Amino acid sequence: VQLVESGGGLVQPGGSLRLSCVASGFTFNTYYMTWYRQGPGKERELVAGITGRGVSGNYADSVKGRFTISRDNAKKTVYLQMNSLKPEDTAVYYCRSPTAGVWGQGTQVTVSS
Repeated sequence: VQLVESGGGLVQPGGSLRLSCVASGFTFNTYYMTWYRQGPGKERELVAGITGRGVSGNYADSVKGRFTISRDNAKKTVYLQMNSLKPEDTAVYYCRSPTAGVWGQGTQVTVSS
């Protein structure tokens, strides 16, 4: 069972990034998937979640209207599209399957001019 994130990097305020998380080792298309993040000196927080059928929700208030979670079950991949990025979005972003009980290794997102 494994989750592998990619797509992080350095971006200027107001920019966009799309994170990807590829799953293996479990029945991806039936599992609820989530994105979390942990900023410097902060606790890990839930960013968004999506059901196996693609219904998204549970967006953190701080990202509503800017971030969108989606998935492609054929590719066993969950995405996080991040727009209008702010410096306070700087964090390590993690993919998680609560049902499979597994975390990805994380991908760093830094928003800075």
